[in-house]
Amino acid sequence: MADASRPAAVPIQAIRIHRTGGAEQLRLERIELPPPGPGAVRVRHTAIGVNFVDIHHRTGRYPLPSYPVVLGMEGAGVVEALGAGVSGLRPGQRVAYAGRTPGSYAQAMNVPANDLVPVPDGITDEQAAAMMVKGLTAQYLIRRTHRVTAGETLLVHAAAGGVGLIVCQWAKALGARVIGTVGTDRKAEIARAHGCDHQIVYTREDFAQRVRELTGGAGAAVVYDSVGKDTFEGSLSCLQPFGLLVSFGTASGPIPPFDLFRLNRMGSLAVTSTSLYTYTADPARLQDSARELFAVVLSGQVRIEIQQTLPLAQAAQAHRLLEGRQTSGALVLLP
Repeated sequence: MADASRPAAVPIQAIRIHRTGGAEQLRLERIELPPPGPGAVRVRHTAIGVNFVDIHHRTGRYPLPSYPVVLGMEGAGVVEALGAGVSGLRPGQRVAYAGRTPGSYAQAMNVPANDLVPVPDGITDEQAAAMMVKGLTAQYLIRRTHRVTAGETLLVHAAAGGVGLIVCQWAKALGARVIGTVGTDRKAEIARAHGCDHQIVYTREDFAQRVRELTGGAGAAVVYDSVGKDTFEGSLSCLQPFGLLVSFGTASGPIPPFDLFRLNRMGSLAVTSTSLYTYTADPARLQDSARELFAVVLSGQVRIEIQQTLPLAQAAQAHRLLEGRQTSGALVLLP
C-alpha cells in the first residue's frame, strides 16, 4: 500500500527535446514527474524564464548527458510537495530558482531545496522568473567579480539584453559611467532609458575605437562580455592598464585560444571566465545574493523588463526570438 503521507508522481506537460537541433526540436509532451527525492521540493510553476543557455543546450553547444530532456534553467512558482529532510519551506510558499540542471520548461519541477529562494511581496512571479538567472548574474558581475564603484567607467556588451539592462541600471545607481554596445538604434534607446550613458551601435561603429574616444584614450576599468568570439579582441583593446575583461557568455561562439603574455604587453590586463553556478554554489551566499537583488528591484533602482510572455507551448517561438536577436529584456513562458 502506498504511503499517503509521501508525495506521489504527477502527470505534467513539459517541453522536451529528443535530439539537438533547431527550435523545431522543442516538443510539448505529457510526462510523469516523480515525487521529490530527499532534499528536494516539487515546485508548481507559475512563470518560467528563457535564457540563451537554453539555446546552447538545444543546439548541443553545451552538451547534455542524455535525451529526451526537458529544457530550461529558471522558474518561479509555489511549493507543492516536500521531499524527505527538507525544512524551512512550506507548501504554498512562493519561491524562485536558477537551476543547476535543466527542467524548468514544464508545469512543475523537482528542485533541490538549497537552490530555492523565497520571493518577497512586491515581486511578481513573472519578474521572479525573469530575474533569477539574469539578475543573479548581474549581481555577481558588479558586486563580486568586479565591485563597481562610483566614478569608474565600464563597458557592457548587449546592453539592451536581459543581463545588460540590469547591469546598466545597477551600475548607474552605484555611480559608475556606463558605456554599452547594442545592435540597433531602437535598442540604443532602450539602453539609454535604463542607465546606459553612451550607446555604441556596433553594426556601424568600431566599439573599441569609440570607447577610447569616450574615455579620452584612457579606456574602461572593466568590460562585461557575454558575446564571446566576435567581441573578445575589441574588448581587450578597450581596457585601461590593470583593467578586467569578464567573459560570461559566448553568444557568438567560443573564444579561441590566445597568448596569455599578450595581457602583459597590453597593460597588465586580467581576463576571467565566470559561471553563475559557481557564485551561487554556497546556499547562504545564494540567499544573500538574492536578497540584494530583490532589494534593488523593490527600491526601484532596477526595473525587470519583460518584453513578452508566451504560453509554454510556444517555447519554440521564444527561442527563435532570442536566437534572432529580436529581444530586449526578458522572455517569460506561462505554463
